[in-house]
Amino acid sequence: MNPDPRGRRIFVRPVGPVDDAIVRRLRREIGRYFGEAVEELGAMEIPEGSFDPKRNQHHSTAILKAVLSDVPAGALRVLGIVDRDLCIPILTFVFGEAQLGGTVALVSLARLRQEFYGLPPDPPLFFDRLRKESLHELGHTFGLIHCRLPDCVMYLSNTIRDVDRKGRELCRNCRESLLAKMEGGRS
Repeated sequence: MNPDPRGRRIFVRPVGPVDDAIVRRLRREIGRYFGEAVEELGAMEIPEGSFDPKRNQHHSTAILKAVLSDVPAGALRVLGIVDRDLCIPILTFVFGEAQLGGTVALVSLARLRQEFYGLPPDPPLFFDRLRKESLHELGHTFGLIHCRLPDCVMYLSNTIRDVDRKGRELCRNCRESLLAKMEGGRS
């Protein structure tokens, strides 16, 4: 897939401290999926005011807005990566958030790690989860909504088990919809 014939690029932006090896691997995974190099933007600070001490979590929308405030010219999409537990007011937690049909998405590493659940680290499982959730949130930026097929990466994940059960790719219908949006310039 070539996301934009006009040469616009996808970027990954760490928000707060994120291991460089994670960012590099994620860039390669996203690049393989979309068929082009994905670039890294310099890390930005976690925005003040995003932390909710009552919940011991960060509000994802505040971080998403901060990433949106610094989108480089020529960016097709920007995926923010944060190593903090995220929430929105109406949900206990979120794995990520995205602008539906917009430019920016955000993924949290926190609940994708086995250690969050008191289990030993499992790097292959962590990266599989990160890839799925990153493609899921980027899919939203291209206008894709949640898919009813549990094998599709756009399937809604309410729990980590949902993330593990869903597939690693878009289903045929979601893939066709993504291609049509990208080729039609409506992305």
